Amino acid sequence: MDSIDLEVLKTCEQWLQEGKRCELVTVVKTWGSSPRPEGAMLAITESGQVVGSVSGGCIEDDLIARVQAEGCQRQRPDIVTYGISADEAHRFGLPCGGTIQLAIEPLSHQSKIGAMLARLSQHELIARDLNLSDGSVSLSTAAANEGLQINEDRLRTIHGPRWRLLIIGAGQLSRFLATIAVGMDYQVTVCDPREEYLEGWQVEGVQLVREMPDDVVLAMQLDERSAVVALTHDPKLDDLALMEALKSRAFYVGAIGSRANNAKRKERLLEFDVSREQVEKLHGPIGLYIGSKTPAEIAISILAEMTAVKNRVPRVKENQIEFAKQRLSAENVAIDSYSCGA
Repeated sequence: MDSIDLEVLKTCEQWLQEGKRCELVTVVKTWGSSPRPEGAMLAITESGQVVGSVSGGCIEDDLIARVQAEGCQRQRPDIVTYGISADEAHRFGLPCGGTIQLAIEPLSHQSKIGAMLARLSQHELIARDLNLSDGSVSLSTAAANEGLQINEDRLRTIHGPRWRLLIIGAGQLSRFLATIAVGMDYQVTVCDPREEYLEGWQVEGVQLVREMPDDVVLAMQLDERSAVVALTHDPKLDDLALMEALKSRAFYVGAIGSRANNAKRKERLLEFDVSREQVEKLHGPIGLYIGSKTPAEIAISILAEMTAVKNRVPRVKENQIEFAKQRLSAENVAIDSYSCGA
């Protein structure tokens, strides 16, 4: 789960321990454009203290004003909707046509926030079922592909491990990639057994390990919330790790390198215990085409592609580096031919 939402839950538990009355606000449905996704959370006390976010700020302002005027008087969860009319969309800072529906839940020690946090600390993926009639809560183990569900009687939200990113190689590009990924709420691990690359390498919030990359891949038990990016250019380090990653449930596996090197890499992987279908999962040349040249720009390109895959955006060949460079090469040839002819 996002570290922002984890902070919301931890703060809720702290407020409850301090005896403060508070409510948990969850985005349960959106229509059109909306500032925050379904499942985003905010918590608020009757004095107006707030943690988290459900919009760009205007809905928060309205929630604060209401709770300061009326206190936390709810006895059971409510479903409220913002942005139905054009005037409301403008008032609450929603994009044109945007509508957002919220569940507002009064919290108590029966809300099982503490119990859920304890299970989350063990890296469990948890489903929290909220009875919308009486506010009772039950916790259970969630499936990896589950998402938020709501009907007249129940709100089911999914809470669990943050998205994980394993970066193979501790070079300069890895530093930029790790830094940006941490800001995007990834739990980042950098793996490099080469001593010469490790001295002085440090990014706050990133775990650095020295084992062989394929061993790390196996130890991490990659799931649908995991991504692997190989950046060493060294087949001895990259290939075995990629082989294991491609056989895992990781949502994204990519490797840096030219089109020619990527083709050779796929040929090598096919010689291992990897099927052609698994090899075709490999993203390479890695990233979306944005004309990137510097390490920082390349890192943005990689994370842009990872984000598109994570969000299930359809793959568009025009955005792929291989297609874009082939097109640019063809255009340059045509320009050169025209110039020579002139």
